[in-house]
Amino acid sequence: MAWQRPDGRQADQLRPVSFERQFTRFAAGSVLARCGDTQVLCTATIQPKVPKFLTGQGKGWLTAEYRMLPTATSDRQEREFMRLSGRTQEIQRLVGRSLRSTLDMDALGERTIIIDTDVLQADAGTRTMAITGGFVALKDAIDQLVQTGELERSPLIHQVAAISVGLLNDELLLDLKYEEDVAADTDLNVVMNEKLNLIEVQGTAEAGSFSRIQLNQILDLAELGIKQLLEFQQQAFA
Repeated sequence: MAWQRPDGRQADQLRPVSFERQFTRFAAGSVLARCGDTQVLCTATIQPKVPKFLTGQGKGWLTAEYRMLPTATSDRQEREFMRLSGRTQEIQRLVGRSLRSTLDMDALGERTIIIDTDVLQADAGTRTMAITGGFVALKDAIDQLVQTGELERSPLIHQVAAISVGLLNDELLLDLKYEEDVAADTDLNVVMNEKLNLIEVQGTAEAGSFSRIQLNQILDLAELGIKQLLEFQQQAFA
């Protein structure tokens, strides 16, 4: 029996996506990124220093933090303070790796960019929207450095976006919402740059297994969605 999507979308259709830039006052770059009912506040902070392992090398660094607000889901979650859950650590490392792939660290110079991604409301796809929205905040922060003359040229060398794809009842679905995410037999998160080269693929067969042919089909569908997200990012800057 074919899966009926809760919001009536086609299998290859994204949820409505929007980026509200300059959402906060004090961050070098900020955006409220929305994908359906998932909302992630992404902010960029620039510090004139680097971690000790990079001091004196003339290179910059980017790191990311990810948190989910207590009422982002239907049941209130406890705040994470000194001890982060394994899930939180995994996601913020993914966000950091994905966004570091967009930068020429030599051109950035000895600066650290911190990308904070705070989930205000969750309906699945929070890590992928943290990456996609995080890039928008990152670009705004970099553009500010160039405009003020602190950098002669932008160290951005790539654009990046991410999306989820699921296999449910042998049907491929793009951009899973919560009901689909928990029911999916296979779930992949895919990160690509503007050349549609892969940055990272996270995939698991929750039940059974999936074939090499299905993996190729999943990546094709992810590419379709990421093309659209890259265009939405460009429209946000236009």
